[in-house]
Amino acid sequence: MDLATLIGFVGGILAVVGTMAAGGHIAPFVSLHGFMIVFVGGFFAVMYTAPMPVFLGSFKAMKTAFKQHDYDIGKLALLMSELAGVVRKDGLMALEGRDLPHKLMQGGLQMLIDGSDEHKMTEQLMQDLTAMKARHQARQEVIKAWVELGPAYGMIGTLIGLVEMMGNMSDPTLVGKGMATALVGTMYGAIVANVFFGPMATKLKNNTTREVAYCEAAIEGLRGIARSEAPRSIIYKLAARLPVSQREQILAAA
Repeated sequence: MDLATLIGFVGGILAVVGTMAAGGHIAPFVSLHGFMIVFVGGFFAVMYTAPMPVFLGSFKAMKTAFKQHDYDIGKLALLMSELAGVVRKDGLMALEGRDLPHKLMQGGLQMLIDGSDEHKMTEQLMQDLTAMKARHQARQEVIKAWVELGPAYGMIGTLIGLVEMMGNMSDPTLVGKGMATALVGTMYGAIVANVFFGPMATKLKNNTTREVAYCEAAIEGLRGIARSEAPRSIIYKLAARLPVSQREQILAAA
């Protein structure tokens, strides 16, 4: 579980709900009309933006925001150095059945074991990496659609509430109901965009950036193994991608 996501998500909700409750009661902030307009209406509008498999896949992507992802290039450099040492001593077949921390690395290593050369392996892994980025982006665009459409549907709720209010000026109770629908709809839209889906979209984008950098480093390491480079050389190449302080720690541990 990624604590930053969990704490941020729960903390954001508690801050909003706590502020509502500070007035003594939450009932004025609860509106079935507002919920239907923003959440239900927004759900179908977001569905409209993407093919059904991509739309459904976006919910799977949301779950990954709460998972802890280990994209530590320092650890990767040490692992690649270890693998290179095994290959130089015992050959590629000694790595048969070895489990690696990322499926792209696993596929690349298996290609080398099966006899693929460096060029063929690199070309295939870069294609896999491009496809992965495209899948992630498609799902993240669905989440971004919530950020755009949530406030828009909140504004629709505001307009509906104002129409109800203006059409019933003679009845004070209906005027109050219309005003409540108008204000709560706008609030729900802002919550959807800024508490739920805006931060999540940013988190997923950052996770993808980190994963791509990790995979690119892994490909560089596998290329070194394919060329039978010295383990120390591979560590130097991968450590160059790290901040200076962390780079020095990795080189000292090698």
